[in-house]
Parts: sequence; C-alpha cells; structure tokens
Amino acid sequence: MHSIDVNASNFEQFVIEGSKKAPVVVDFWAPWCGPCRALTPVLEKLAAEYGGRFTLARINSDENQALAAQFGVRGIPNVKAFVDGELVEEFSGALPEPAVREFLERVVPSPAEELRLMAQQRYRQNQDPGGALELLAQAAALDPRNEAVQMDRAELLLDLGRREEAARILDALAPLTQMGERAGNLKARLAFDASAATSPDATELARRVDENENDLEARLQLANLLVSGRQYAPALDHLLEIVRRDRAFKDDIARKTMLQVFSLLGLQHELTGEYRRRLASAMY
Repeated sequence: MHSIDVNASNFEQFVIEGSKKAPVVVDFWAPWCGPCRALTPVLEKLAAEYGGRFTLARINSDENQALAAQFGVRGIPNVKAFVDGELVEEFSGALPEPAVREFLERVVPSPAEELRLMAQQRYRQNQDPGGALELLAQAAALDPRNEAVQMDRAELLLDLGRREEAARILDALAPLTQMGERAGNLKARLAFDASAATSPDATELARRVDENENDLEARLQLANLLVSGRQYAPALDHLLEIVRRDRAFKDDIARKTMLQVFSLLGLQHELTGEYRRRLASAMY
C-alpha cells in the first residue's frame, strides 16, 4: 500500500513518524476541487510506480481544516513533502506529470542514493566496512555520476588505510567537485595519512621533542602523525607551539596545517573554536 487517507487523528503516526522511514508526500484536496481530481491520479500513479520509495498521504482539507490551517494551506491542491519529520518541499496547483516527477526527484532518494544511505548505516551502526563498500559499488554502478557515492567510497577506503584506491577515486572527481570542502578535506586526510606512513614512529618523535623543544621538524611530523590517528588536540598543541616558536618555519606550515585541521573538524567542533582563539592570541 503506497497511498493512504490521513486525518488529524493519525497525522502524527503516518506523516511525521512515517517520514522518518521514507518520504511522505501529503496531498491536501477536496471533493469539489477540479484541479485536485486531475492531480490526485497522477500522484497515485507515481506512488505505485515508485514502489514504496515514498508514501502518498491524502488529506481532505474540508474535513481537516485545522490541519490545513496548521500547515498554511491557502489553496488546493496543495502538496507538501515530509522527510525525517520535517516539511522539506511543497507546491500548489495541478502540475503536469513531468513537473510532479521533478518535484519527487528532489524529495525521494534515487536507488543509488538509497544504497549510499544503507552503506552508511552498514558501516557506522553495524561496523561492516566490507558490506558498506559492496553497497557503494552497487550504487556507483547504478549512477556513476553520483559523486557523493564516490566520496563516501574514498572516505571509507581512507578509514581502512587503502590510500591508493582512495586517491584514484578523488583524482577522478570532476574539477568543480574537487574544489569543494568535502573533497578538500578528504585530500587533506590523504596527505596526513601519507605523511604518517613515512615518518618515524610517535615514540621516537616524542623523544626528540623532549630532548630538544626547538626540534620543530619533529614537532611537525608528530603533529601530522597525531592528526592521522585522529588525536586532534595534542596535534594542535604541537602545531601551536611551532607557531609560537617560529612563525616562518617552512613557510608558515604550522598555521596552515592548523587551518586544515579546523576544516576537518568543522566550524562547530569545540576544538575548532578553542584553538582558533589560541592561534589568534599566539599570532598577535
């Protein structure tokens, strides 16, 4: 069953909670509305065609005026799409089928996108990287141009230490995609991991720093090694110390590396805010 009649008593269950499992497209209609009689069959046809990738919820606006008012329905037909409990897209009027399809494409994940989301769940919740990679390979076969799939593959391969495969995927991305933040962060991770693979071990580098606090090369290598191991706070401490001791070291490499780490962590991460302030204090 891909379409259901919904009212105020079951709206929360079928629309809000239901949209946390699959998108729900709500059709506000009324029996007297001519455009509604043209649009509803199109929506029902597409709901059947999509085979459960979204649910069509029909709401008689005459019988559910409070619901219609709550969601700002001023004219019918009015179609609203809910994903994860939130209203994400809508349109009014009886659109032709091609336009309705375009609307659905913005709301309903493609088969490749569904596989990508399944792969994320398989990896993060089930700790099954092999199964996740297999799902991503299927997604890439369905939609070779889906670069979000390719970046997910690269990220997972980096997590598994398969740097050469990840590098090939990143190098094959479109130039504009490579300029984006996520691709840039993945390339930064690749560089940190490659640097760590050729550096002395952490114990040796820490010994060198303990014996000579001005061994900035050892500090830098240790910081890169720590970033590769996702130990960001101690890595940032070493990089900040390089900035304090010699801002010009290797063409300001410590500050530039800190900025890369901030990008990897994201603007909202607590370490980003803390170390941005400490870096500003050290520089001025």
